[in-house]
Formats: sequence, C-alpha cells, structure tokens
Amino acid sequence: MTAAPSTHTTQANAEQRYSVTRADLPLSCPTPTMALWNSHPRVYLPIEAEGEVQCPYCGAHFVLQD
Repeated sequence: MTAAPSTHTTQANAEQRYSVTRADLPLSCPTPTMALWNSHPRVYLPIEAEGEVQCPYCGAHFVLQD
C-alpha cells in the first residue's frame, strides 16, 4: 500500500516564531499549510486585538504583520 501524497507543505511546529498577515485570518495553530498528523489539536488564536499571540499547546509565537 502506498501513501497518498501530502498537500501540506510545512512541518507542524517546526519554528517558534511565525509572521502572519490579515489574509491568514482567522489564525489557527497548526496553520492550514501544516500537517496535522504530528501535531496538537487545531486551535484558533485571537491575534487581531494585540497583534501577537502565543499558542497554548506548542508555544509558537505569531506576530501580525500589517
């Protein structure tokens, strides 16, 4: 049996700091481009008010770029 090709382009939680834009909202961790099989459950993070937020599961720090 062969595995289906993955459409996800980045490894989940590979970095500790991510820059995101308003086009990326609503923000979730892991992001839609990350594989979920090796990560924590997807959580949506409120970044709009402060401009930055930290994931409670993995500690990844997201910064909103305007």
